[in-house]
Amino acid sequence: MSVRTRRWRSPAGEMKSAWVVDYFDQHGLRHLKTFARKRDADSYHAQVALDVRAGAHTADSDSISVAQAGQLWLQDRAAAGLEPTTLVAYGIYVNRHITPRIGAAKLSQLTVPTARAFEDQLRVDCSSGLVRAIMRALGAILADAQERGLVAQNVVRSLRRRRHNGSEHRHDKRRKGKLKVGVNIPSPDEIRAIIAALKTGVASRHRPLLLTAIFTGLRASELRGLRWDDVDLKRVELHVRQRADALNKIGRPKSLAGERTIPLSPMLVNILREWKLASSPSELGLVFPTERGKVQTRKSIAEHGWQAAQLAADVTAPVFDSHGRPRRDQHGKPIVAAKYPGLHALRHFYASWCINRKVDGGLELPPKLVQERLGHTTITMTMDVYGHLFPRGDDGAELAAAEKAFLQG
Repeated sequence: MSVRTRRWRSPAGEMKSAWVVDYFDQHGLRHLKTFARKRDADSYHAQVALDVRAGAHTADSDSISVAQAGQLWLQDRAAAGLEPTTLVAYGIYVNRHITPRIGAAKLSQLTVPTARAFEDQLRVDCSSGLVRAIMRALGAILADAQERGLVAQNVVRSLRRRRHNGSEHRHDKRRKGKLKVGVNIPSPDEIRAIIAALKTGVASRHRPLLLTAIFTGLRASELRGLRWDDVDLKRVELHVRQRADALNKIGRPKSLAGERTIPLSPMLVNILREWKLASSPSELGLVFPTERGKVQTRKSIAEHGWQAAQLAADVTAPVFDSHGRPRRDQHGKPIVAAKYPGLHALRHFYASWCINRKVDGGLELPPKLVQERLGHTTITMTMDVYGHLFPRGDDGAELAAAEKAFLQG
């Protein structure tokens, strides 16, 4: 293995020179790589020497482009049976962001600096969340290529932040803060006002669906895919066995934990019984179909049901312009919108209702049971999101009673 100078005369008669790295790889094959500057040749020579000794060197001639590796990864993800919406998102990361910028580069030519420069380019046009998603996709592409023997190292995973076990992502989560009642989670008073507003008005058609969301904590996809066959009004329980994805395709829950049984409150049983008698049958057997018996879209439920109910109940928040000033209509009145735009706020409320003390109108369920009701894969997920809502057991009267019992003992 050596670095030597190569000189030649151009057609115009000028003397040209370059630096050539001459080496044999771990398979005994000879390779020549040319550089315009000696320091680049020396750097490559040092890296190749390490990779060859480790048996992990991939020559440029054996490598494929980033664009080709991206397509291989997408094909692998499709073969793994991922959801269509997930595949669409992956396709956007690869075809709109990765390939246009670095798709022509060979995998073997990628370095940590080029990965960092790519990330810096993304930050100019993309949000921080999208940048993280694209970089995760690039890391997965390189990991897939490593398994195929197409590249020696995964430069994305060598980035400084990744070496610190994703500390940037954890810090970002801390900055966002914990879920708060009245901010991310509707308060009991707000839910009571919304329930009252559902009796009449434009959102009344969605009353059975929204009450089911409030008192079962089902995900929007699970509500949209819920069948009458999975609602047992005699045993007062509901079974989650399927869901409708963003493309309105019916399938199984996202995980095994998603398949669960949830008890129904007496009020909800009566409402569902009345709804079953009043609603038209659906070919799909859905509890909450469209007027044509098809799967409702999440957007339709959110806008015409959930957000309309909040507006009717005066659960609103002011709308601000790009300068942070409250917007006003032509009559000078402040413009308001639904305080909680997404349906997931109702799932948060159900979780808080399960957690709250009975004296406060909650169910006061233990964490493990809350996990089962929500269909979380692990108790860690439940505690990460809702752990701060659980009663501490050492506040106020509880602490005073424990202190008294201890001192008397």
